[in-house]
Amino acid sequence: MIASYIQGMAVGAGLIIAIGAQNAFVLSQGIRRQHHWLVAAICFSCDAVLIAAGVAGIGGAVAANPSLQTVAAWGGALFLFAYGARALHRAMANSTSLQADRRRPCSAKEVAMTTLGVTLLNPHVYLDTVILLGAVSGQFPPGERSTFAFGACTASLLWFLSLSLGGVMLAPVFARPGSWRGLDLFVGVTMWVVAARLLPISVWN
Repeated sequence: MIASYIQGMAVGAGLIIAIGAQNAFVLSQGIRRQHHWLVAAICFSCDAVLIAAGVAGIGGAVAANPSLQTVAAWGGALFLFAYGARALHRAMANSTSLQADRRRPCSAKEVAMTTLGVTLLNPHVYLDTVILLGAVSGQFPPGERSTFAFGACTASLLWFLSLSLGGVMLAPVFARPGSWRGLDLFVGVTMWVVAARLLPISVWN
């Protein structure tokens, strides 16, 4: 149970922590302390719903079909390997930094709609949460699949709270390319370790 929870956190964190419009917006709202609780709550809620849908639907289908388990294991491993390679490439390039969006939505409604936009209009969010996390969860027994999902949701909650509430301290740090380089390096290595664990045991024999 603990192993599935930790793996859920690791995969979830690796997929969530990346330079992008959503994280830039969340951080900028935290810096301005402008509806940052609302922003964090919306981002986490969207992740939680999508993760639950993926684990309940795709995870259950994968678990019920041994052939599908093998396909999902290889597919997930290859995807994570490619994702990790991309993160390591960014780390080696050392040319990116987070530029927080300076536009200032005023009302809670405008902030909420902007948050939903940068979250749900990104096609990768569905690939990451519904498809990939759902497929990876299929490698665990039914009870542990929910634990895996809980771990992924925990990573989402901690990340968005950290961005929102620690925005003032984080912004100067992550404005430097070197900080994102270290983070990308961590993400890349984590993705490769998880990818290796997903491969069928027969590969290593």
